[in-house]
Amino acid sequence: MTDHPHTHTPDPDLVARETVDDLRAVLAEHGIKLPSLGRDFGHPPLVILGNCNLATARALVDVLRAKGGR
Repeated sequence: MTDHPHTHTPDPDLVARETVDDLRAVLAEHGIKLPSLGRDFGHPPLVILGNCNLATARALVDVLRAKGGR
């Protein structure tokens, strides 16, 4: 049997780990750290954004607004 890249289903756990790592890196580029950023191990896995202080929330708002053009 040949493995076709178009029919391959990615491993949800791997996708979750990569997504958390990517999100952490992008946030760090903007000086933002979410200490409780992680993933849970449910099916399907979820990304845990967790709690953050007001300054971090404000930084997120500012970055997202700047990227959204608003």
